[in-house]
Amino acid sequence: MLAGCAAGPNFERPGAPPADAIARPSAAGPVATPGVVGGQAQQFAEGADLSGDWWILFHSRELDTLIDRALKNNHDLKAAQAALAAARETTLAQRGAFYPQVSAGLAASRQRQSGQLAPTPNNNAFVYSLYTPQLSIAYAPDVFGLTRRTVENARAQALATRFQTIAAHLTLTTNVANTAIQIAALRAQIDATRQLADIAAHAVEVVKYQQAKGYASGLDLAAQEAQLAQAQAALPPLVKQEEQQQHLLAVLTGQYPGRAPNAPFDLSGLTLPASLPLSLPSTLVEQRPDVRQAEANLHAASAQVGIAAANRLPNLQLTASAGSTALTIGQVFGPGSAFWAIGGQLTQPIFQGGALLHQERSAKAALVQAGEQYQSTVLGAFQNVADTLTAIDRDAEALKASAAAEQAARTTLELSQRQYRDGYASYLALLSAEQGYQQARLNLVQAQANRFVDTVALFQALGGGWWNRPELAEAAHGH
Repeated sequence: MLAGCAAGPNFERPGAPPADAIARPSAAGPVATPGVVGGQAQQFAEGADLSGDWWILFHSRELDTLIDRALKNNHDLKAAQAALAAARETTLAQRGAFYPQVSAGLAASRQRQSGQLAPTPNNNAFVYSLYTPQLSIAYAPDVFGLTRRTVENARAQALATRFQTIAAHLTLTTNVANTAIQIAALRAQIDATRQLADIAAHAVEVVKYQQAKGYASGLDLAAQEAQLAQAQAALPPLVKQEEQQQHLLAVLTGQYPGRAPNAPFDLSGLTLPASLPLSLPSTLVEQRPDVRQAEANLHAASAQVGIAAANRLPNLQLTASAGSTALTIGQVFGPGSAFWAIGGQLTQPIFQGGALLHQERSAKAALVQAGEQYQSTVLGAFQNVADTLTAIDRDAEALKASAAAEQAARTTLELSQRQYRDGYASYLALLSAEQGYQQARLNLVQAQANRFVDTVALFQALGGGWWNRPELAEAAHGH
C-alpha cells in the first residue's frame, strides 16, 4: 500500500525515435579507389554489431599498443572511474534510510549534587557516579515516498556518472586513433613539403644561372624566389602541428610531453575496415553514452520533483530506547536499573514562507529543462551520425579525385623526365612537373587521412561498442 503513495511523477523512458531518423546511405557504399591507401571498398551493414575493440579493425599493432597504454594510464579516465565509484557509494549510502537506525552508547559521569536540593540517588548521596548503557532505535516510515524518491534520484545520478565514464572511455580511444592518424598524415605532408622546397631551391639556382647568361630577367628570378619562400613558409606550421600532436599523444597515454612515444606511424600501416555497421534509430539511442546520460539526468530530475512534493507532506518519526542506569558499574543491568521509552512524532510543515512550494515548482521547471536537453541530445546524436555518413561518402569521392590528380601529375613528371633526357624540355619545365607532383601528393595524403578519420568518427557516433566490453557493460547496469 505504501509503495503506491510515492509523491511526484513515476519516470517513464522517452519513446523511440522514428524509423526514418537516419537517412540511409546508398546501397553501393562509398566509392572505392583500388590500389590507393585508404581507398579500399566499404559496405554498410545495417543492424550489424560493433566490436568493443573497434580499433583492431585497422590492423595496426602500433595503434593497438597506444590505445592499450592510454586505457591503462590516462588520468582523465582514471578520474572518471573514481567519480563512478563515488557515485555508486553515494547511492548505497542513501539506501540506508530504508532501514531503522540503531545506535548503542555508554555514558559514565561523576558528580556532586547541590546541598540545597534533595539528593537524586535513592541512597541520599550528594556525591555519586552514574553509568548508563543505552540502545536507541529510530525509524522513519516512508509513507509518502521521500526516501524512495531520494534513492531514485541518487541512482539516476549514479547512472549518469556511469555513462559519463563510458563517454570518457570512448573519447579517449577515438582521440588516440585520430591523433595517430594525424601524425602519420603530417609526417607524409612534411616529407612532400620538404621536397617541394628543395625543388623550388633548385629552380632558383637555374634561374640565377640563366639570368647571368642573359636568358632570364630579374622578374623571373623574383617570381621563382617567391615560390621558394612560399614552400619554405609552409613547412614550419606542419612541423609545429606534428610536434603538438606528439605532445597530445603523450598526454593521452599518461606520459609527459618530453616522453612522447616515437612510433613509426604511416598511413600505409593502416587498413580501412571493409564493413561499416549502421545502427537502427531505436538502437542508436541505447548505444550513445551521451543520450543515455541525458536520459539518466531526466530521470534524476523526475525524482527531484517527487522529493520536493514529499517535503510538503507529513513526516513520521518513530523512536525507541532501552538501557540501564546504575551508581556502580557492577550494578548495571541489575534489579531496578532498567529503563525504556518508545514514542512517535508526526511533523507537518505549515508555513515556510512559500519556500517548499517554490522548490517544487523549481523542480518541475528543471524537469521540463531536462526533457528538452534530452531531445536536443538525441537530435545532436542523429546529426552526428548523418554528418559522418555524408563525410564518408564525400571524402571517398575526394580521395578518388585526388588519386586521379596524383596519377596524372606522376604521368606528367615521367613524360617531362623523358623529354628532358632527350633534350625536348627545359630543366625548369622538369622542376615544374616535379613541383606539381609533390603538390598532388600533399592533397592525396590529406584525402587518405580523411578516410581513416571518417571511419573512426562513425565508430564514435555509433557509441563505440561499449556494450561489448564487459567492464563498461557492467558499469552501465550498475554492477
